[in-house]
Amino acid sequence: MEIGSSPIGSYSKEHQKIYQEWFSFADSDGDGRITGSDAIKFFAMSNLSRQDLKPVWAIADSKRQGYLGLIEFITSMQLLSLAQAGHEITHDILNSNVDFQNLKPPVMEGLDKLLSKKRHSSKSSDADANGEEFYANDDDCYFWFFVMHLLISSDTGAHIGPEPTTDRFVVVMSGPDERSIPGNTVAVQADMPFSGLTTFGTAFLSKFECSQMPHSLLEHITFVDTPGVLSGEKQRTQRAYDFTGVTSWFAAKCDLILLLFDPHKLDVSDEFKRVISSLRGHDDKIHVVLNKADQVDTQQLMRVYGALMWSLGKVLNTPEVSRVYIGSFNDKPVNEAATGPIGKELFEREQEDLLSDLKDIPKKACDRRINEFVKRARAAKIHAYIISHLKKEMPAMIGKAKTQQRLIDNLADEFGKVQREHHLPPGDFPNVEHFKEVLSGYNFDKLEKLKPKMIQSVDDMLGYGIPDLLKNFRNPYD
Repeated sequence: MEIGSSPIGSYSKEHQKIYQEWFSFADSDGDGRITGSDAIKFFAMSNLSRQDLKPVWAIADSKRQGYLGLIEFITSMQLLSLAQAGHEITHDILNSNVDFQNLKPPVMEGLDKLLSKKRHSSKSSDADANGEEFYANDDDCYFWFFVMHLLISSDTGAHIGPEPTTDRFVVVMSGPDERSIPGNTVAVQADMPFSGLTTFGTAFLSKFECSQMPHSLLEHITFVDTPGVLSGEKQRTQRAYDFTGVTSWFAAKCDLILLLFDPHKLDVSDEFKRVISSLRGHDDKIHVVLNKADQVDTQQLMRVYGALMWSLGKVLNTPEVSRVYIGSFNDKPVNEAATGPIGKELFEREQEDLLSDLKDIPKKACDRRINEFVKRARAAKIHAYIISHLKKEMPAMIGKAKTQQRLIDNLADEFGKVQREHHLPPGDFPNVEHFKEVLSGYNFDKLEKLKPKMIQSVDDMLGYGIPDLLKNFRNPYD
């Protein structure tokens, strides 16, 4: 599979000055962003129809941020120029042979007069005096080749090979130079989002590290490599930290979870089963990958695929069949001797699909954040109802200890009461066993009472606030 860098976003220095001046003019409030309302006014000078302008905004605002920065604005201007020349604006144009470096800016009717008035009325000096240069970052170019580089680079701190070569959690993220930072240091750095991992103790932090390297891709995506799960006799040797707890912590904050299998090891160990169970509530993030599939022939691959689906069906506890990406995801060519030409074509298509999902991560970041925010808001609401119910069930004077223990022992029944009383979805309730462990360390008599006004505020936010917020991220030409 070949992946080429998209030429869009490249420009000459002469055009850079023009676009910077246009961007400053279109940015009505001077916050460095072109909002939908700003774009509608400015793009109208191109004399293109709304139907033509809709794909321009969709491609320029590919991350669905609801605004355009300078780089995205330049992309939109280049697309306007192509639309005026009669080109159909689609995503395919990003990989076309258009010479974006020398592409002339679009014709904007009346813009020169408006800029002349602004220059005349402005008391400031020449807008170009700051000499700042901007360079477009092509975030998607060479994506897969970089992932391959991560797997074989010795600077990431990860060691690839037969189990158990990887014995730690390794975060690969952007940095000024190539270096590895120990886990205890990473956890106390205020500019990194890993302070919550201190709750897992020094035993875990000694098995955690952060590897940094300068790359445009890592400015938008961070990779987390986990240790291989234990199987067989090794499961009897307990880890010194809560492995499933750590994976659950990362799962709550990540955008995509890849479960990797290979054809010669399809069994789901007890530890792997616990890890998958800890991912409950994040099913939409899980992608299953059957790697090294070119090590078996077509007939064996069919049997391996069926066995994997059967194993996953028992562990995931869902009637739906999970999507499994089949391929050989490494830097070596596909072994056609085993797979044949049909297998090679299948692997390439599967690799394209997985690559597409990975490339969409930055584009869906905004949607994912809102999705996680709504999930947490619902969880907080359920938590408030449960805590207030347990508080209400406690006696005023005598038998408090016995009542608290009875409530913990029959927590599933108490969840049912709360669900029926407030008409809540049963799927939104937390895991009973985990909640029992947490509750055992609290005194129910000191729990907070329900505050209806706060519940109403959450309902108003979910019913009105979030929908209004989403309007800011949609295409202004819809």
